[in-house]
Amino acid sequence: MTVTRANSLHNRRGADVLLETLHSEGVEYIFGNPGTTELPLMDALLRNPSLKYILALQEASAVAMADGYAQASGKPGFLNLHTAGGLGHGMGNLLNAKVSQTPLVVTAGQQDTRHSISDPLLYDDLVSIAEPAVKWAQDVSNASQLPVLLRRAFHDANAAPSGPVFLSLPMDIMDQLSEVDIGERSEIDRKAIGGSLPRLAQALAQCSPGKLAIIAGDEIHHSQAAKETIAVAELLGAHIYGSSWPSRIPYPTSHALWRGNMPTTAASIAEILKNYEAIFALGGKSLITILYSEGPAVPEGCTVYQLSADVNDLGRSYATKLSIVGDISASLKALIPALKEATAANRSRYAALISRAADERKYAREQLEASVAEKFSLPVIAPIVAAHEVVRAIGPDVAIVDEALCVSSLMRKFLNSHHSGQYAFMRGGALGWGMPAAIGYSLGLAKQPVVCLVGDGAALYSPQAMWTAAHENLPITYVVMNNQEYNILKNFMRNQAHYSSSQSNTFIAMDIVNPSIDYLALAQSMGLSGRQIRRAEDIAPAIEAAIASEKPNLIEIIVSAG
Repeated sequence: MTVTRANSLHNRRGADVLLETLHSEGVEYIFGNPGTTELPLMDALLRNPSLKYILALQEASAVAMADGYAQASGKPGFLNLHTAGGLGHGMGNLLNAKVSQTPLVVTAGQQDTRHSISDPLLYDDLVSIAEPAVKWAQDVSNASQLPVLLRRAFHDANAAPSGPVFLSLPMDIMDQLSEVDIGERSEIDRKAIGGSLPRLAQALAQCSPGKLAIIAGDEIHHSQAAKETIAVAELLGAHIYGSSWPSRIPYPTSHALWRGNMPTTAASIAEILKNYEAIFALGGKSLITILYSEGPAVPEGCTVYQLSADVNDLGRSYATKLSIVGDISASLKALIPALKEATAANRSRYAALISRAADERKYAREQLEASVAEKFSLPVIAPIVAAHEVVRAIGPDVAIVDEALCVSSLMRKFLNSHHSGQYAFMRGGALGWGMPAAIGYSLGLAKQPVVCLVGDGAALYSPQAMWTAAHENLPITYVVMNNQEYNILKNFMRNQAHYSSSQSNTFIAMDIVNPSIDYLALAQSMGLSGRQIRRAEDIAPAIEAAIASEKPNLIEIIVSAG
């Protein structure tokens, strides 16, 4: 049955009004886990079959599924949680979505307001609970408000800075009869072109050839600006660095000017940037640090230029010579003609820089391959070998969702794709995102194959996502990198000489042993086939076969701690 505006004026329940509005906004999927307050919605889905409900077995998984869908499809994800408890369960991944600036329309069922005064079971102030993790939160107090509030939610979720918004849906409002007209979807062009672009072109062109670095932030992906970013980089012969803690790699990793992602301490970032006169940051929050180190990430003498659609990110942490508010794609398209003119005199020098960069990239990859060869035959698979073989097997086209922190930085070094959309990472930092996000990614890519890399510790935050993958028969290959410990935490402590743990090599609550987890049995209990790998030469064939199967499955790779 297709919902049309003609029947939207009939007297029907609030839940039907909600679903009609979602359909008109182009929503395909509702991600959620139902409870008593969601019963009106679940019943209305029988009358509105154009929307498909994706069942998560826990609310944190529902949030990450919607997040993955939004990132892959380029459309806001819609999800429905269950009262205060469900909203609480989802909060970690909701904070991930906030940090990643993922557009989500988040709803939660609320108790029937007619007996809210008596403190019924499951009742709480959902708006106050949600507010720290969303752009705004509001209660729906009448079914006739649903079309306006939902359309406002979709608009604001997409508006810079994009992110989650929240609506509380009381059970009685979902059952309330209404003749409200849902209206029509607004078309909003957010491709605003920044000002001062001729001035920016002159400033960038005045940098000495080879002394400008471009920081490719996540916003390039949101703006679909990879093509324009490549053109600007090639006009300037500028090295391209990814964010230190990215949500995406929004630049083709096979490109000659790609130099990988920035490190995660200010001192290490500054060590790289001291080689440049200036940086051109495309998008905000590109130099996220984890552990404290002395001094700023941008050293003295390195000039900062910025372009972002989010005015809040401009000049936020570092003084900028020129920051411009504007959509990255539209603004770079307008910048390129002025940049061509400003750089014309140095065209041959920029071409030579690109040629030299290609040679440097080739040499660096040869060095990496030599490191892999040196460790390939170790009795326990080394992380660098596991990263190399996994990337080699996946190839340049299959989507990668990464939450395997023990190999993430290594794996990114081996990526070699001609397109900019292959790789996604959990920028928020709260574990439990990757396994359910892979489900959203596959759905957002019209059920194409996805490989999800996850550490053994991270895999235990949301393993129930595998059930949904099996239930929906999605072609997702889960790869668990198992070192039986929280390796990243141990390494952080080892780098702090004053910690007793680093001196004694003894770490409390950082080993996943006694008992060890049987990941194959866990996968099989959720309906997935599984295989354990202990030899490096078996990694690539296993992953290639898993992808080719077009079925959900799990591969466990036993890796060493370092």
